[in-house]
Amino acid sequence: MKTLNVGDYLLHRLQQAGIGHLFGVPGDYNLQFLDSVIAHPDITWVGCANELNAAYAADGYGRCNGAAALLTTFGVGELSAINGIAGSYAEYVPVIHIVGAPASRAQQQGDCVHHSLGDGDFHHFLRMAQEVSAASAVLTKANAVAEIDRVITEALHQHRPGYLLLAVDVAAAQIEMPEAYSGHVDHDSSVVAAFAAAAERLLAPAQRVSLLADFLASRWQLQAPLSALRQLRAIPSATLLMGKGVLDEQFPGYVGTYAAEGSSDAVRCAIEETDVTLCVGVRFTDTLTAGFTQHLPAEKCLDLQPFHATVGGERFAPLNMAQALAALLPIYQRHCAQWALAETPCCEENEQHDDAVISQRAFWQAMQRFLLPGDIILADQGTAAFGAAALRLPTDAQLLVQPLWGSIGYTLPATFGAQTAQPTRRVILIIGDGSAQLTIQELGSMQRDGQLPIIFLINNDGYTVERAIHGAQQRYNDIAQWNWTAIPHAMSVQGAAQSWRVSETVQLTAVMEQLMLNRRLTLVEVVMAKQDLPPLLRKVTAALHQRNG
Repeated sequence: MKTLNVGDYLLHRLQQAGIGHLFGVPGDYNLQFLDSVIAHPDITWVGCANELNAAYAADGYGRCNGAAALLTTFGVGELSAINGIAGSYAEYVPVIHIVGAPASRAQQQGDCVHHSLGDGDFHHFLRMAQEVSAASAVLTKANAVAEIDRVITEALHQHRPGYLLLAVDVAAAQIEMPEAYSGHVDHDSSVVAAFAAAAERLLAPAQRVSLLADFLASRWQLQAPLSALRQLRAIPSATLLMGKGVLDEQFPGYVGTYAAEGSSDAVRCAIEETDVTLCVGVRFTDTLTAGFTQHLPAEKCLDLQPFHATVGGERFAPLNMAQALAALLPIYQRHCAQWALAETPCCEENEQHDDAVISQRAFWQAMQRFLLPGDIILADQGTAAFGAAALRLPTDAQLLVQPLWGSIGYTLPATFGAQTAQPTRRVILIIGDGSAQLTIQELGSMQRDGQLPIIFLINNDGYTVERAIHGAQQRYNDIAQWNWTAIPHAMSVQGAAQSWRVSETVQLTAVMEQLMLNRRLTLVEVVMAKQDLPPLLRKVTAALHQRNG
């Protein structure tokens, strides 16, 4: 039987999970394991400027690849990363977090070593991590195989982070290569049959049926079965902001982005005023529903969640979304001919306006024309994310946002991770000036690795989304003024980045035309008025102000 060390076995299991890159920051407790990473033929080390950025980058990679891995050192490193890991937990991204730890003997003896709290308890940070992990383990030579398999399998099953504490001596310990590991099998034919019968009772008499999909359908990679349903009948279909891209928005029946009372009347009525609304992977959050203003009564909903389904208020479990969609296909085939077709959506939002100074309206209309099939678009929380809600994505385009966890600055390192996962696709980042100041360091990593993202930096002089919620004139919503167009050049001595500063619509259009002709890392500083808001954000901030009050 083949022998190898624990570190190499862990890398083997990461590779089997489809992970080809390991993000992180080196530290003395993980350096020997990093030697194994560097020597591995199929896993590439991706160093980041700090651990928080590394966690964000791993999250972006995981959203585009299906799973990701992160390496930090004990204590100081893992605590810097935990905010990013919490975002992955909240928004269902499986990131395997490996923490290089002090030697087993030092832990057993309670030695007062660096990066610890000095009290002999080496599980403080493990306990913190358990709150934002699907599974966790302290690895030893004896349990390494079983625990690595368990944690990775559970993280992939739940689509949430897993935590592995890897002491320096355990990483080097020799073990025998086990047989292949088999994971979860959730299938109960009686549950599927009962669900199908209930779904048929609800759908058979229906005349108006709508489809609402969200980010969990994207995490579980359900684009193909959703497309199969939509090809049978062009019923009204929509996504929430976080789920944009899981449905082909160019396909007949797509009516727009649903945001409850934050939606246009046409979109809201198409989804809500039905006999049945089929919800697939939907999670309603305050920011995406203008303060929980959705009107979708349980008795008229067929709701599919990762591990259960609800039909008219009746729950069926265990049942995953893929099984439920497969069961729905023949029901659709039998009854969908009687369901009303979606009305053709109004294209007013795509009409070009001659705003001389760049407004939110002009910017997003220009962005709509700039997008191409297959693009990956990242929009940071704030004006960027809520403006992106009005976009009609091209076929195979994907939007990455983080509106549930909502950690500003997330998208810049996530862009680095997304481009690492998908090096041949065009990646576009739209981020505010306040958000970018938190994580701009990873612009250097992008240039180091030869990446070519296009960054539109909205300079509206501070925290515009916060001004809209409270304190429009307060100094706590102001930020330092940076020379943004100089930053790409300052962050790489060998970089070939290009940058522009635009404040007029004609300038923005000209730059976008130029960007269609060449591929280089690009930063476009887009100057806007500080009080200008996308329409959806205006409604959301009013709701948040009322709730917070």
